[in-house]
Amino acid sequence: MVCRLTTDGWEDRWVKSDWKKDDNTAGEWNHTSGKWNGDADDKGIQTSEDYRFYAISAQYPEFSNKDRTMVLQFSVKHEQKLDCGGGYVKLLGGDVDQKKFGGDTPYSIMFGPDICGYATKKVHAILTKNGKNHLIKKEVPCETDQLTHVYTLIIRPDATYSILIDNAEKQSGSIYDDWDILPPKKIKDPEAKKPEDWDDKEYIPDPKDKKPEGYDDIPKEIPDPDAKKPEDWDDEEDGEWTVPTIPNPEYKGPWKQKKIKNPDYKGKWKAPLIDNPDYKDDPYIYAFDSLKHIGIELWQVKSGTLFDNILITDDPEYAKKFAEETWAKQKDSEKAAFDEAEKRRLEEESASTKDDEEADQDEDDADDDKADTPAEAMDSADEKLAEGKVATDEKPAEGSKDASAEEKKHVRELSCQLRLSRSRLHFILLSLLSCNACSFLFTVVQDEL
Repeated sequence: MVCRLTTDGWEDRWVKSDWKKDDNTAGEWNHTSGKWNGDADDKGIQTSEDYRFYAISAQYPEFSNKDRTMVLQFSVKHEQKLDCGGGYVKLLGGDVDQKKFGGDTPYSIMFGPDICGYATKKVHAILTKNGKNHLIKKEVPCETDQLTHVYTLIIRPDATYSILIDNAEKQSGSIYDDWDILPPKKIKDPEAKKPEDWDDKEYIPDPKDKKPEGYDDIPKEIPDPDAKKPEDWDDEEDGEWTVPTIPNPEYKGPWKQKKIKNPDYKGKWKAPLIDNPDYKDDPYIYAFDSLKHIGIELWQVKSGTLFDNILITDDPEYAKKFAEETWAKQKDSEKAAFDEAEKRRLEEESASTKDDEEADQDEDDADDDKADTPAEAMDSADEKLAEGKVATDEKPAEGSKDASAEEKKHVRELSCQLRLSRSRLHFILLSLLSCNACSFLFTVVQDEL
Protein backbone atom coordinates (compact mmCIF):
# COMPACT_ATOMS: atom_id res chain seq x y z
CA MET A 1 0.00 0.00 0.00
CA VAL A 2 1.28 3.46 -0.90
CA CYS A 3 -0.34 6.54 0.59
CA ARG A 4 0.83 9.69 -1.17
CA LEU A 5 -0.55 13.08 -0.24
CA THR A 6 0.50 14.93 -3.38
CA THR A 7 -2.83 14.94 -5.18
CA ASP A 8 -5.99 16.90 -4.60
CA GLY A 9 -8.79 15.16 -2.77
CA TRP A 10 -6.60 14.06 0.13
CA GLU A 11 -9.34 15.14 2.54
CA ASP A 12 -11.55 12.40 1.08
CA ARG A 13 -8.98 9.80 2.11
CA TRP A 14 -8.02 11.28 5.47
CA VAL A 15 -10.38 11.90 8.38
CA LYS A 16 -9.70 14.81 10.73
CA SER A 17 -10.49 13.85 14.30
CA ASP A 18 -12.70 15.91 16.60
CA TRP A 19 -10.28 15.17 19.45
CA LYS A 20 -9.49 18.33 21.47
CA LYS A 21 -11.98 20.45 19.51
CA ASP A 22 -14.19 20.99 22.55
CA ASP A 23 -11.40 22.80 24.42
CA ASN A 24 -10.25 24.68 21.28
CA THR A 25 -6.77 23.11 21.22
CA ALA A 26 -7.19 21.08 18.02
CA GLY A 27 -4.84 22.23 15.26
CA GLU A 28 -5.60 22.58 11.56
CA TRP A 29 -3.74 20.84 8.73
CA ASN A 30 -2.63 22.54 5.52
CA HIS A 31 -2.09 20.81 2.16
CA THR A 32 1.19 22.30 0.95
CA SER A 33 4.67 21.66 -0.38
CA GLY A 34 6.11 23.91 2.32
CA LYS A 35 8.13 27.11 2.34
CA TRP A 36 11.05 25.41 0.58
CA ASN A 37 10.84 22.25 -1.48
CA GLY A 38 12.30 20.28 -4.33
CA ASP A 39 9.03 20.13 -6.24
CA ALA A 40 6.21 22.62 -5.70
CA ASP A 41 3.68 20.06 -6.98
CA ASP A 42 4.74 17.42 -4.43
CA LYS A 43 2.50 18.29 -1.49
CA GLY A 44 1.97 16.84 1.96
CA ILE A 45 -0.02 17.77 5.04
CA GLN A 46 1.47 20.24 7.49
CA THR A 47 0.62 21.36 11.01
CA SER A 48 -0.30 25.04 10.96
CA GLU A 49 -1.02 26.30 14.50
CA ASP A 50 1.28 26.57 17.52
CA TYR A 51 0.47 24.98 20.88
CA ARG A 52 -2.04 22.57 19.39
CA PHE A 53 -2.94 18.87 19.33
CA TYR A 54 -3.24 17.17 15.94
CA ALA A 55 -5.05 13.96 15.05
CA ILE A 56 -5.80 12.63 11.57
CA SER A 57 -6.08 9.12 10.13
CA ALA A 58 -6.64 7.19 6.91
CA GLN A 59 -8.00 3.71 6.26
CA TYR A 60 -6.47 1.11 3.93
CA PRO A 61 -7.17 -2.57 3.14
CA GLU A 62 -6.68 -4.70 6.25
CA PHE A 63 -3.50 -6.78 6.37
CA SER A 64 -1.18 -8.74 8.67
CA ASN A 65 2.61 -9.12 8.53
CA LYS A 66 2.47 -12.69 9.84
CA ASP A 67 5.08 -14.81 8.00
CA ARG A 68 6.22 -11.87 5.89
CA THR A 69 8.29 -8.72 6.10
CA MET A 70 6.64 -5.41 6.87
CA VAL A 71 8.04 -2.00 5.95
CA LEU A 72 6.63 1.26 7.34
CA GLN A 73 8.12 4.34 5.69
CA PHE A 74 7.29 8.03 5.47
CA SER A 75 8.93 11.42 5.03
CA VAL A 76 8.74 14.28 7.49
CA LYS A 77 10.10 17.83 7.54
CA HIS A 78 10.22 20.25 10.49
CA GLU A 79 10.23 23.67 8.80
CA GLN A 80 9.76 25.42 12.15
CA LYS A 81 13.08 24.27 13.66
CA LEU A 82 11.18 22.13 16.13
CA ASP A 83 11.76 22.76 19.86
CA CYS A 84 9.16 20.38 21.25
CA GLY A 85 6.88 18.11 19.28
CA GLY A 86 6.54 14.79 17.53
CA GLY A 87 6.94 13.70 13.95
CA TYR A 88 5.81 10.08 14.22
CA VAL A 89 2.99 7.98 12.77
CA LYS A 90 0.92 5.12 14.19
CA LEU A 91 -0.37 1.87 12.72
CA LEU A 92 -3.75 1.03 14.22
CA GLY A 93 -5.27 -2.43 14.46
CA GLY A 94 -8.92 -3.39 14.52
CA ASP A 95 -11.86 -1.04 14.24
CA VAL A 96 -11.20 2.63 14.95
CA ASP A 97 -13.67 5.50 15.24
CA GLN A 98 -11.63 7.92 13.18
CA LYS A 99 -13.59 10.98 14.34
CA LYS A 100 -12.55 10.14 17.92
CA PHE A 101 -8.97 9.15 17.14
CA GLY A 102 -6.62 10.74 19.70
CA GLY A 103 -3.89 10.25 22.24
CA ASP A 104 -5.71 7.47 24.10
CA THR A 105 -6.55 5.42 21.00
CA PRO A 106 -4.75 2.04 21.15
CA TYR A 107 -2.16 1.44 18.44
CA SER A 108 0.00 -1.46 17.28
CA ILE A 109 3.13 0.40 16.17
CA MET A 110 4.34 3.95 16.74
CA PHE A 111 7.36 5.01 14.73
CA GLY A 112 9.17 8.25 13.96
CA PRO A 113 11.14 11.16 15.38
CA ASP A 114 10.37 12.97 18.61
CA ILE A 115 12.06 16.19 19.77
CA CYS A 116 11.63 18.06 23.03
CA GLY A 117 14.33 20.40 24.34
CA TYR A 118 17.88 19.13 24.67
CA ALA A 119 16.99 15.84 26.38
CA THR A 120 14.76 14.21 23.75
CA LYS A 121 15.96 13.93 20.15
CA LYS A 122 15.28 10.35 19.20
CA VAL A 123 13.40 7.96 16.96
CA HIS A 124 10.51 6.19 18.67
CA ALA A 125 9.90 2.55 17.80
CA ILE A 126 7.12 1.34 20.08
CA LEU A 127 5.54 -2.09 19.68
CA THR A 128 2.28 -2.89 21.44
CA LYS A 129 1.75 -6.45 22.64
CA ASN A 130 -0.88 -7.76 25.05
CA GLY A 131 -2.18 -4.25 25.65
CA LYS A 132 1.20 -2.85 26.72
CA ASN A 133 3.39 -0.38 24.82
CA HIS A 134 7.03 -1.50 24.67
CA LEU A 135 9.73 1.08 23.87
CA ILE A 136 12.91 0.11 22.06
CA LYS A 137 15.80 -0.12 24.52
CA LYS A 138 18.43 1.17 22.08
CA GLU A 139 18.97 4.86 21.38
CA VAL A 140 18.28 5.99 17.82
CA PRO A 141 19.06 9.72 17.31
CA CYS A 142 16.77 11.55 14.89
CA GLU A 143 17.50 14.34 12.42
CA THR A 144 16.97 17.85 13.82
CA ASP A 145 17.38 20.16 10.82
CA GLN A 146 14.65 21.82 8.73
CA LEU A 147 14.83 19.55 5.69
CA THR A 148 12.86 16.49 4.59
CA HIS A 149 14.03 13.10 5.89
CA VAL A 150 12.76 9.58 5.26
CA TYR A 151 12.22 7.24 8.23
CA THR A 152 11.94 3.49 7.60
CA LEU A 153 11.10 0.62 9.97
CA ILE A 154 11.60 -2.94 8.69
CA ILE A 155 10.27 -5.90 10.71
CA ARG A 156 11.11 -9.40 9.43
CA PRO A 157 9.53 -12.79 10.17
CA ASP A 158 12.73 -13.96 11.89
CA ALA A 159 12.01 -11.26 14.52
CA THR A 160 14.87 -9.03 13.39
CA TYR A 161 14.43 -5.37 12.57
CA SER A 162 16.18 -2.39 11.00
CA ILE A 163 15.65 1.34 11.38
CA LEU A 164 16.78 3.54 8.49
CA ILE A 165 17.00 7.29 8.02
CA ASP A 166 17.38 8.53 4.45
CA ASN A 167 17.93 4.93 3.26
CA ALA A 168 20.88 4.45 5.65
CA GLU A 169 20.62 1.91 8.47
CA LYS A 170 20.92 3.55 11.91
CA GLN A 171 19.95 0.64 14.17
CA SER A 172 19.22 -3.09 13.91
CA GLY A 173 18.92 -6.18 16.03
CA SER A 174 16.43 -8.66 17.44
CA ILE A 175 12.98 -7.84 18.76
CA TYR A 176 13.60 -10.44 21.47
CA ASP A 177 16.67 -8.54 22.70
CA ASP A 178 15.80 -4.89 22.11
CA TRP A 179 12.25 -4.81 23.46
CA ASP A 180 11.11 -6.23 26.80
CA ILE A 181 8.03 -7.85 25.33
CA LEU A 182 8.48 -11.33 26.78
CA PRO A 183 9.54 -12.25 30.32
CA PRO A 184 13.23 -13.26 30.58
CA LYS A 185 14.05 -16.88 29.79
CA LYS A 186 16.20 -17.18 32.91
CA ILE A 187 15.74 -15.71 36.39
CA LYS A 188 17.74 -15.81 39.62
CA ASP A 189 16.89 -18.80 41.77
CA PRO A 190 14.79 -17.30 44.58
CA GLU A 191 15.60 -20.30 46.82
CA ALA A 192 19.37 -20.01 46.50
CA LYS A 193 21.41 -18.86 49.51
CA LYS A 194 25.04 -17.85 49.75
CA PRO A 195 27.08 -20.73 51.28
CA GLU A 196 28.42 -19.98 54.75
CA ASP A 197 31.99 -20.74 53.66
CA TRP A 198 31.77 -18.45 50.62
CA ASP A 199 34.59 -15.93 50.94
CA ASP A 200 33.70 -12.76 49.02
CA LYS A 201 36.41 -10.52 50.54
CA GLU A 202 38.79 -9.59 47.74
CA TYR A 203 41.44 -8.18 50.12
CA ILE A 204 42.39 -9.17 53.67
CA PRO A 205 44.79 -7.68 56.28
CA ASP A 206 48.40 -8.81 55.82
CA PRO A 207 49.13 -11.09 58.81
CA LYS A 208 52.85 -10.35 58.43
CA ASP A 209 52.40 -6.61 58.80
CA LYS A 210 52.92 -5.63 62.46
CA LYS A 211 52.59 -2.24 64.09
CA PRO A 212 56.04 -0.88 65.06
CA GLU A 213 56.79 -0.61 68.76
CA GLY A 214 56.14 2.85 70.15
CA TYR A 215 54.11 3.86 67.07
CA ASP A 216 51.22 5.12 69.18
CA ASP A 217 53.59 7.18 71.32
CA ILE A 218 54.66 9.43 68.45
CA PRO A 219 53.11 12.87 69.12
CA LYS A 220 51.19 14.71 66.45
CA GLU A 221 52.98 17.98 67.29
CA ILE A 222 56.36 18.80 68.82
CA PRO A 223 57.89 21.97 70.33
CA ASP A 224 59.38 24.26 67.71
CA PRO A 225 63.17 23.84 68.11
CA ASP A 226 63.79 27.23 66.51
CA ALA A 227 61.47 29.15 68.81
CA LYS A 228 63.06 31.46 71.41
CA LYS A 229 61.55 33.40 74.24
CA PRO A 230 61.25 37.08 73.25
CA GLU A 231 63.67 39.33 75.10
CA ASP A 232 60.88 41.68 76.16
CA TRP A 233 58.74 38.87 77.54
CA ASP A 234 57.70 39.67 81.12
CA ASP A 235 56.49 36.56 82.95
CA GLU A 236 54.72 38.66 85.57
CA GLU A 237 52.78 40.65 82.97
CA ASP A 238 52.62 38.20 80.05
CA GLY A 239 52.43 34.92 81.94
CA GLU A 240 54.73 31.96 81.71
CA TRP A 241 56.16 31.65 78.22
CA THR A 242 55.57 28.31 76.48
CA VAL A 243 57.32 27.04 73.40
CA PRO A 244 54.97 26.98 70.35
CA THR A 245 54.45 23.63 68.62
CA ILE A 246 54.80 22.56 65.00
CA PRO A 247 53.58 19.43 63.11
CA ASN A 248 55.74 16.42 63.87
CA PRO A 249 57.32 15.13 60.63
CA GLU A 250 57.55 11.67 62.22
CA TYR A 251 53.82 11.45 62.86
CA LYS A 252 52.05 9.26 60.26
CA GLY A 253 48.53 9.17 61.64
CA PRO A 254 46.70 6.15 63.06
CA TRP A 255 48.40 2.90 62.11
CA LYS A 256 46.67 0.82 59.43
CA GLN A 257 47.56 -2.72 58.64
CA LYS A 258 48.47 -3.39 55.03
CA LYS A 259 46.14 -5.48 52.90
CA ILE A 260 46.90 -8.27 50.48
CA LYS A 261 44.93 -10.24 47.92
CA ASN A 262 42.76 -12.87 49.55
CA PRO A 263 43.94 -16.30 48.33
CA ASP A 264 40.51 -17.76 49.18
CA TYR A 265 38.53 -15.08 47.33
CA LYS A 266 35.73 -16.65 45.24
CA GLY A 267 34.27 -13.48 43.79
CA LYS A 268 30.95 -11.80 44.49
CA TRP A 269 28.29 -14.40 45.08
CA LYS A 270 25.42 -14.45 42.64
CA ALA A 271 22.32 -16.54 42.77
CA PRO A 272 22.35 -19.16 40.01
CA LEU A 273 19.95 -18.74 37.10
CA ILE A 274 17.08 -21.10 36.51
CA ASP A 275 14.44 -21.42 33.82
CA ASN A 276 11.71 -18.84 34.27
CA PRO A 277 8.46 -20.73 34.84
CA ASP A 278 6.53 -17.72 33.46
CA TYR A 279 8.44 -17.62 30.19
CA LYS A 280 6.60 -18.68 27.09
CA ASP A 281 8.07 -18.14 23.67
CA ASP A 282 6.06 -16.27 21.07
CA PRO A 283 7.16 -17.24 17.57
CA TYR A 284 5.01 -14.42 16.22
CA ILE A 285 6.43 -11.72 18.45
CA TYR A 286 7.07 -9.67 15.30
CA ALA A 287 3.55 -10.03 13.87
CA PHE A 288 0.59 -7.68 14.02
CA ASP A 289 -2.89 -8.58 12.84
CA SER A 290 -5.81 -6.57 11.51
CA LEU A 291 -3.80 -3.48 10.62
CA LYS A 292 -6.11 -1.17 8.68
CA HIS A 293 -5.46 2.46 9.69
CA ILE A 294 -2.53 4.86 9.62
CA GLY A 295 -2.76 7.74 12.07
CA ILE A 296 -0.84 10.88 12.97
CA GLU A 297 -1.41 12.11 16.52
CA LEU A 298 0.82 14.89 17.84
CA TRP A 299 1.30 17.71 20.30
CA GLN A 300 3.33 20.63 18.94
CA VAL A 301 4.58 23.79 20.61
CA LYS A 302 5.63 25.16 17.22
CA SER A 303 3.78 24.10 14.10
CA GLY A 304 5.26 23.48 10.67
CA THR A 305 5.83 19.71 10.51
CA LEU A 306 5.04 18.31 7.06
CA PHE A 307 4.28 14.62 6.37
CA ASP A 308 4.31 12.94 2.97
CA ASN A 309 4.90 9.71 1.04
CA ILE A 310 3.63 7.26 3.65
CA LEU A 311 4.33 3.72 2.50
CA ILE A 312 3.41 0.30 3.90
CA THR A 313 4.81 -2.66 1.96
CA ASP A 314 6.37 -6.12 2.34
CA ASP A 315 9.27 -5.32 0.00
CA PRO A 316 12.29 -3.45 1.47
CA GLU A 317 13.80 -3.00 -1.99
CA TYR A 318 10.65 -1.36 -3.26
CA ALA A 319 10.66 0.97 -0.24
CA LYS A 320 14.28 1.88 -0.94
CA LYS A 321 13.54 2.60 -4.59
CA PHE A 322 10.45 4.59 -3.64
CA ALA A 323 12.57 6.82 -1.38
CA GLU A 324 15.11 7.28 -4.17
CA GLU A 325 12.38 8.29 -6.63
CA THR A 326 10.86 10.83 -4.24
CA TRP A 327 13.09 12.19 -1.47
CA ALA A 328 16.48 11.52 -3.09
CA LYS A 329 15.57 13.25 -6.36
CA GLN A 330 14.39 16.37 -4.57
CA LYS A 331 16.78 16.72 -1.63
CA ASP A 332 19.42 18.78 -3.43
CA SER A 333 16.95 21.26 -4.90
CA GLU A 334 15.17 21.44 -1.55
CA LYS A 335 18.48 22.20 0.18
CA ALA A 336 19.18 24.96 -2.36
CA ALA A 337 15.71 26.43 -1.78
CA PHE A 338 16.26 26.29 1.97
CA ASP A 339 19.65 28.00 1.69
CA GLU A 340 18.10 30.77 -0.39
CA ALA A 341 15.26 31.21 2.10
CA GLU A 342 17.74 31.28 4.96
CA LYS A 343 19.83 33.88 3.15
CA ARG A 344 16.77 36.11 2.69
CA ARG A 345 15.83 35.65 6.33
CA LEU A 346 19.27 36.72 7.53
CA GLU A 347 19.27 39.72 5.21
CA GLU A 348 15.85 40.79 6.47
CA GLU A 349 16.97 40.39 10.07
CA SER A 350 20.08 42.45 9.38
CA ALA A 351 18.02 45.18 7.70
CA SER A 352 15.53 45.15 10.55
CA THR A 353 18.35 45.47 13.09
CA LYS A 354 19.80 48.41 11.14
CA ASP A 355 16.39 50.08 10.99
CA ASP A 356 15.96 49.64 14.74
CA GLU A 357 19.39 51.16 15.40
CA GLU A 358 18.62 54.12 13.14
CA ALA A 359 15.25 54.59 14.84
CA ASP A 360 16.97 54.59 18.23
CA GLN A 361 19.46 57.18 16.99
CA ASP A 362 16.66 59.35 15.61
CA GLU A 363 14.89 59.13 18.95
CA ASP A 364 18.05 60.20 20.77
CA ASP A 365 18.50 63.10 18.35
CA ALA A 366 14.87 64.12 18.82
CA ASP A 367 15.38 64.21 22.58
CA ASP A 368 18.32 66.57 22.07
CA ASP A 369 16.24 68.81 19.78
CA LYS A 370 13.34 69.39 22.17
CA ALA A 371 12.43 72.91 23.49
CA ASP A 372 15.02 75.58 22.58
CA THR A 373 17.64 74.44 20.13
CA PRO A 374 20.71 73.27 22.03
CA ALA A 375 22.99 75.09 19.58
CA GLU A 376 21.37 78.43 20.43
CA ALA A 377 21.49 77.62 24.14
CA MET A 378 25.16 76.70 23.92
CA ASP A 379 26.03 79.74 21.80
CA SER A 380 24.26 81.95 24.30
CA ALA A 381 26.03 80.27 27.16
CA ASP A 382 29.39 80.55 25.41
CA GLU A 383 28.83 84.23 24.70
CA LYS A 384 27.95 84.89 28.31
CA LEU A 385 30.99 83.01 29.48
CA ALA A 386 33.19 84.96 27.05
CA GLU A 387 31.70 88.25 28.19
CA GLY A 388 32.58 87.33 31.74
CA LYS A 389 28.99 87.29 32.99
CA VAL A 390 29.92 84.07 34.76
CA ALA A 391 33.34 84.91 36.11
CA THR A 392 35.48 81.85 35.41
CA ASP A 393 38.73 83.63 36.35
CA GLU A 394 37.44 85.31 39.43
CA LYS A 395 38.37 83.74 42.75
CA PRO A 396 36.05 83.89 45.73
CA ALA A 397 36.70 86.62 48.25
CA GLU A 398 38.63 85.69 51.35
CA GLY A 399 36.33 83.72 53.66
CA SER A 400 33.47 83.72 51.14
CA LYS A 401 31.41 80.49 51.17
CA ASP A 402 28.36 81.40 49.11
CA ALA A 403 27.88 83.00 45.72
CA SER A 404 26.39 86.47 45.52
CA ALA A 405 22.64 86.80 44.97
CA GLU A 406 23.27 88.22 41.52
CA GLU A 407 25.51 85.29 40.56
CA LYS A 408 22.93 82.81 41.88
CA LYS A 409 20.22 84.36 39.78
CA HIS A 410 22.42 84.35 36.70
CA VAL A 411 23.46 80.73 37.19
CA ARG A 412 19.83 79.66 37.64
CA GLU A 413 18.98 81.25 34.28
CA LEU A 414 21.96 79.59 32.67
CA SER A 415 21.14 76.15 34.07
CA CYS A 416 17.63 76.36 32.60
CA GLN A 417 19.18 76.81 29.18
CA LEU A 418 21.51 73.91 29.73
CA ARG A 419 18.91 71.28 30.71
CA LEU A 420 18.67 70.18 27.10
CA SER A 421 21.62 67.81 27.00
CA ARG A 422 23.50 66.02 29.78
CA SER A 423 26.63 65.65 27.72
CA ARG A 424 26.74 69.34 26.75
CA LEU A 425 25.82 70.35 30.29
CA HIS A 426 28.81 68.37 31.54
CA PHE A 427 31.03 70.46 29.25
CA ILE A 428 29.74 73.72 30.75
CA LEU A 429 30.17 72.38 34.27
CA LEU A 430 33.82 71.73 33.55
CA SER A 431 34.12 75.33 32.34
CA LEU A 432 32.64 76.64 35.60
CA LEU A 433 34.88 74.76 38.02
CA SER A 434 36.65 77.98 39.05
CA CYS A 435 33.61 80.23 39.43
CA ASN A 436 32.20 81.47 42.76
CA ALA A 437 28.82 79.87 42.03
CA CYS A 438 30.20 76.43 41.08
CA SER A 439 28.90 74.56 44.13
CA PHE A 440 25.53 76.27 43.82
CA LEU A 441 25.35 75.41 40.11
CA PHE A 442 25.81 71.70 40.84
CA THR A 443 22.93 71.86 43.29
CA VAL A 444 20.68 73.60 40.78
CA VAL A 445 21.59 71.15 38.00
CA GLN A 446 20.91 68.10 40.16
CA ASP A 447 17.51 69.48 41.09
CA GLU A 448 16.66 70.19 37.46
CA LEU A 449 17.75 66.71 36.24
